[in-house]
Amino acid sequence: MLTKYLLVFLVSMTPIAELRAAMPLAVGMGLDYVPALVLCVIGNMLPVPLIYFFARKVLFWGADRKYVGAAFRFLLDKGEAAGQKLTRRAGRGGLFVALLLFVGIPIPGTGAWTGTLAASFLDMGIRSTALAVSLGVILAGFIMGVASTGVFSVIG
Repeated sequence: MLTKYLLVFLVSMTPIAELRAAMPLAVGMGLDYVPALVLCVIGNMLPVPLIYFFARKVLFWGADRKYVGAAFRFLLDKGEAAGQKLTRRAGRGGLFVALLLFVGIPIPGTGAWTGTLAASFLDMGIRSTALAVSLGVILAGFIMGVASTGVFSVIG
């Protein structure tokens, strides 16, 4: 049982998959909903400070490197585009709510990793970024948990 929880925790930390894949995995493995959600939220939030403080610097550093340049430029463009999209939709004053919803509505490419990178481009500040992203991750966790529970009850 501990191995299943560890797997869910690790999946929630990965880019792209994040909590959006970890919650359905937890439900599919029959794990208790609340502990799985808590673990997924913690796992999804652990990389946030590292992304906020270092990702942009690493991406700028690697953007003109021979082997990784194209991938790093893609990620820079994605973070910049996400930041511009948030600003267009919400204006500077509504960025907190826009970031929360951007992360919270589980659409591919809008998770904690992308949201945090976008917030770092917008210089939102680590406190407001962490709070908005964590509330968004919790919202996404509820949505994915409920959706997964419904899907697995129909299948099972």
